Amino acid sequence: MRQITDTILMVRPVAFRMNEETAVNNYFQENLEGEDINTLAGKEFDDFVNKLRAVGVNVIVVEDKIGDNTPDSIFPNNWVSFHEDGEIALYPMFAENRRKERRLEYFAKLEEAGYKIKDIVDYTAAEEDDVFLEGTGSLILDRVNQKAYCAISPRADEDLLIEFCEDFEFTPVIFNAYQTVGKKRLPIYHTNVMMCLGEEFAVICLDTIDDKKERKNVVKHLKMDEKEIISITEEQMHEFAGNMLQVQGEGGKKYLVMSARAHRSLTEDQVSRIEKHCEILSSEIKTIETCGGGSARCMMAEVFLPKTV
Repeated sequence: MRQITDTILMVRPVAFRMNEETAVNNYFQENLEGEDINTLAGKEFDDFVNKLRAVGVNVIVVEDKIGDNTPDSIFPNNWVSFHEDGEIALYPMFAENRRKERRLEYFAKLEEAGYKIKDIVDYTAAEEDDVFLEGTGSLILDRVNQKAYCAISPRADEDLLIEFCEDFEFTPVIFNAYQTVGKKRLPIYHTNVMMCLGEEFAVICLDTIDDKKERKNVVKHLKMDEKEIISITEEQMHEFAGNMLQVQGEGGKKYLVMSARAHRSLTEDQVSRIEKHCEILSSEIKTIETCGGGSARCMMAEVFLPKTV
């Protein structure tokens, strides 16, 4: 099993803006007024893709459709995950307008590129019961050690997480993670804003796990699997320093991909600890982060499917 891949699927935005349906529990979102938000987001997207391709990452770009009211389609990792055995998982989404992002025609493009799809495991019927599990936003998958780290939230249901783990043979590592909003501690909407898992390390905001037993359990699992724990503060998490993804480029060279904002928030010590494992690749995605409330990791759906040749 591989923890990282050299192939990612990305969706170019056509109607990007702040999504009022997700803002109810995504406390990272802010509105930007007076500018063509989609044009700015499109430029940030293209610059990001070009940086990835320049180091040899295979980026498969698909185009969203105009007219479907899909402001968050730029974040495909929430509705789909691709697995080494040829299986694809489809996930139930909290916001109704995000459910339109699931486009099976994207899979044809992967098949055209030589990837083999064996089966689709569809969890989307759970939406009828208001039960959600938003892909690798909710799930931080340790594919090598077969563990699924998950912070329970309105977008991550514990029972559905356990069902996923049974289907895909992962061990669940369940906890609650909170951020301070005003004077309240409220659930973090996606695990992947507070945690990133690389081959040999984890970048994680342990301060968000208020329960000491839960925090100790997460640390135990990471140490058991010999991951170097690189802790970030809650303040750094709000700069999207937890929303990162390790990928593979040309010649097997490894990169930790993040936004320029996240990169700027890191200390010299944190940077040097990351760079022991891989190079940092960052890109400016200010519009996408501000309006979307998601960052670099959310924009990339990792493709682990087997090749047909």
